[in-house]
Amino acid sequence: MLSPLATSLSGLQAFSTRLQSNANNIANAATEGFKRTRVLNTAQPEGGVRSHSETVAPQGATHYEETTTGLVLVESSTVDLAAELPDMQLNKLLYRASLKALQTADEMLGSLLETKA
Repeated sequence: MLSPLATSLSGLQAFSTRLQSNANNIANAATEGFKRTRVLNTAQPEGGVRSHSETVAPQGATHYEETTTGLVLVESSTVDLAAELPDMQLNKLLYRASLKALQTADEMLGSLLETKA
């Protein structure tokens, strides 16, 4: 079983990964053909979580653009800012909660060590 410090740290890493994914999606929202990424968290048997990113592969809306060589079919980004921005706010709050849990576990461990002395 993982210690409370390690469990909280895995939560921090998971939500940091989710925030990075949100930031990348938002930064590329206007990039033609960009496929958004999402982060999946998997609970570990010993406690904590492991995160990994994957590309969401549906095709974006397509439209024709005129170029010097003629009309070209262009695929839009699959990022939905109306979903990404609230998700980013939620991930920020969950990151803060994991940080607070890490601080509390650290304080409790410090108090425990002080009473043994």
